[in-house]
Order: sequence, then C-alpha cells, then structure tokens
Amino acid sequence: MIKSYAAWAARWRVPLGFALGTGFLVWSRPQAWLLVAGGLVALAGLLVRGAAAGYLEKNRELATAGPYRYTRNPLYLGSFVMGAGLAVAGGSWPLAAAFLVLYALVYAPVIRREEEMLRSQFAQTFERYAASVPLFFPTSLKPRKGPAAGDGFLLERYRNNREYEAALGYALVMLFLACKMRLS
Repeated sequence: MIKSYAAWAARWRVPLGFALGTGFLVWSRPQAWLLVAGGLVALAGLLVRGAAAGYLEKNRELATAGPYRYTRNPLYLGSFVMGAGLAVAGGSWPLAAAFLVLYALVYAPVIRREEEMLRSQFAQTFERYAASVPLFFPTSLKPRKGPAAGDGFLLERYRNNREYEAALGYALVMLFLACKMRLS
C-alpha cells in the first residue's frame, strides 16, 4: 500500500503541482509587501536548489558535498522554501495552505522512495551519510564531519540537471504576480 502510494505520488507530483500552480495564477491576490517578502523567500529557495543541482550527479554518485552536507534533500527543501515564498507572494492563504498539504502528501513518500533507491544503490555509504545528515530540515548550519564526496559545484551539472528551468519559472511567476498586482 505505502509503496504503491509512493509510486503514485512520484508519478503525479508534477501534474498536481501544475494544477495547484494554475489555481495560484487564477486566485492569487498579490500586494506589494507580500510580493517583496515572498519573492525574497522564494529566491532563497531557488538559490538552495541551484546550489544543490551543481553538486548532483543523478544515479552516478552519492552527493554529500555543498548543500548535501546540511540536508539529504536540498532540492526538495529548496522547492519547499520556494513554494512557500511564492505562496506568500501570491497573497492567498487558502492556496498557501493547499501548497503545504500537497507538499506533505506528495513529497514525503517521494523522498522516502528515493531514499530506498539510494540505500540499495550506495549501501553502506548511504547508511553512514544518512546517520549524520538530517532528512529534510537542517538541524545545524555547521556541516557534518567527514569527507565530502565530489569535486565541488559545477555549472555543467547545474545545466545537465536543467535547474535553469526553476529559475525561469521563478522569474515568470514573479513577473506575472507583479503585473497582476499592477492591473488590480
């Protein structure tokens, strides 16, 4: 049951995100101060995502450097912060609540499913990593001890992981909200 729900969540996370995004565009009510505050929070999430993408070699090596020294899921954490910021910028508290519920219901099982795949692919290396780095929210800004794998942030990885799409999405949503606020 749990595995089938995790598979369902993995398959439907993007379409459900687009559905919520469409509702966001329709029902958002941006105000200047919310747009600025939420935009800055969302930008912080975007930067976390971007940094993480530059360290990630999907399915080839276990990322443990950069943002991966503070959380095992910096891409998802960045997405969460970005989504929360955009929800604030949109000024619709029901949509913000819908985002939080959708994120919890969809991404919690997706994260656990990915952890199972990493555990099977990287075995003891992943177990040691998981024992010293929190799953989602960093518990400290002090990085974990021990060597970090990888050769640092690479712009090529950022591009290969297509993280520029998140940056473009952020810019378009912020532009839309600014125009919607101006026209209201």
